Amino acid sequence: MAGMRSRRLFARAQKILVGGVNSPVRAFKSVGGSPVFMRSGAGAVLTDEDGKRYLDFCLSWGPLILGHARREVLAAAERALRRGSTFGAATAAEVELAERIRAALPSMELVRLTSSGTEADMSAVRVARAFTGRDLIVKCAGCYHGHVDSLLVAAGSGATTLGVPDSAGVPRAWARTTITLPYNDPKAFEAAFSRWGKRIAAVIIEPVAANMGVVLPKSGFLESLRRVTTKHGSLLIFDEVITGFRLAYGGWQSVCKIKPDLTVLGKIVGGGLPLAAYGGRRDIMRLVAPLGPVYQAGTLSGNPVAVAAGLETLRLLKEENPYPALARRAGELTARIRQEAAAVGVPVTVNSVGSMFTVFFTDHPVTEYTSALQADAGSYGAFFRALLEEGAYFPPAQWEAAFLSSCHKPADLDAAARALGRALRRVPRPSGRRS
Repeated sequence: MAGMRSRRLFARAQKILVGGVNSPVRAFKSVGGSPVFMRSGAGAVLTDEDGKRYLDFCLSWGPLILGHARREVLAAAERALRRGSTFGAATAAEVELAERIRAALPSMELVRLTSSGTEADMSAVRVARAFTGRDLIVKCAGCYHGHVDSLLVAAGSGATTLGVPDSAGVPRAWARTTITLPYNDPKAFEAAFSRWGKRIAAVIIEPVAANMGVVLPKSGFLESLRRVTTKHGSLLIFDEVITGFRLAYGGWQSVCKIKPDLTVLGKIVGGGLPLAAYGGRRDIMRLVAPLGPVYQAGTLSGNPVAVAAGLETLRLLKEENPYPALARRAGELTARIRQEAAAVGVPVTVNSVGSMFTVFFTDHPVTEYTSALQADAGSYGAFFRALLEEGAYFPPAQWEAAFLSSCHKPADLDAAARALGRALRRVPRPSGRRS
């Protein structure tokens, strides 16, 4: 797996960085082995510190839809950097970026830029509580909305119980402001609103789940959330940190034709640099300071370098419209994965939409968190390690999304399909199931 230089760097890192990493999944604990330290990226290819090259299907967890080091994006960021890395003051470019966001997602009538998706999610929830005067938030098990204390919760013992902490350091009282329900289960939402409706400020949801692996909404599910929130005077928040500008230029809301009250964006909107945004109905967002009493601020919010990268990325996406080609290529690749798995007798379920997909090591459909947990993490770990040796870099976790970029050409995907077939042959059989 990891080369000598990566192993030496990890040994050094463990002495100074918590767990040797700055984000937990990078430690490779769920897939085994020692993490690979990357040196550079170009197009669809990553190069590690030992000089080994990989076709990249992680793409920094989604933002690099145009691939690594796109020339125009780098040039825009460099021009901005030469003018100054940060001002802590308003700039013309952040106005232009907000205008482009609103043009793409008209539901975002007023926009606030932040530095991370976690910050944007936290702020959207805060303004939803302020607008409604209510305290409870509903989320889905398996959906991730950043490491916000009150949203790091597990489901209670029943569909309509309040949450319990899913992380040390989260007070139980904070977790009990969150109700966790199954994804794709409209009846569970109806029951929760029947019991708690007068206290529910908002439902926050990934319209296409990507943090339990890719899980698509069943027909009518999102529509049912729009109806039940409207009926009870609650808000509907779409967390499109991953899906925004990934599945369509206007996000998943432009595909499903549902208008949320608030939307959270991240990843692609920053062009690979730290930038996120939240926004929505004007009457709601006017509560945010300096217009209203909901306080939220950030020294690097609207950072000019990140804004420049985001602006150029959105310009290229609008002009090039890579979405049909990305969806077609992803469909061809995932079909090959299913064929290769069937040929070697490895049970897999492959969920995909647009340029996102997940290979679940289970023979059951994956439609929500409980069925996602049926997937065999040990088999995925063996698959991941074999792929690394084959020169393909997938997400180092079973329950994450893989991605394509516009730099993944047919020849790359053909080579990847052959590598995937060889990797699947090295997965132990029979494939167990994670309970």
